Amino acid sequence: MILVCVDGSESSMKAADYAIEMAKKHEAQLISLYVVVSQLGYAYSSGAFGLVTPSAINELLDKSKQEARKWFDEIEKKAMAQGVNVKVEMVASPTSIVPAIVDYAEKNKVDLIVTGTRGRRRSGLAKLLLGSVASGVVTYANCPVMVIK
Repeated sequence: MILVCVDGSESSMKAADYAIEMAKKHEAQLISLYVVVSQLGYAYSSGAFGLVTPSAINELLDKSKQEARKWFDEIEKKAMAQGVNVKVEMVASPTSIVPAIVDYAEKNKVDLIVTGTRGRRRSGLAKLLLGSVASGVVTYANCPVMVIK
């Protein structure tokens, strides 16, 4: 099973192309994963006491699903053209992207994680050579990780 991490960036879409090729070559199941980090306590609070409402959570997830749908559609179209079976997943994480990817891979017994070098979130010296998400996944994953430039 091959897991590709996507966020709509050029790098992640290149990673998806490579993951499709790998899945075809090895006749493997492909999973396309998008992780939404939801720090709802700050961005989506409402009311006098800053409480997070269920509607705020649903609004964030719906917006993220709409955004991811176009990436997933593109990946599904390319995979189908190559005869590759792809499953698309979106998960919400209250902390950060790296543990969500690593946990997902472990729980789903993923054989290979494919990720781009840099995603849409860029800043700081830590991301000069390798994006922080890619670096974290390489560091903490229990399976091989292919980083696509």
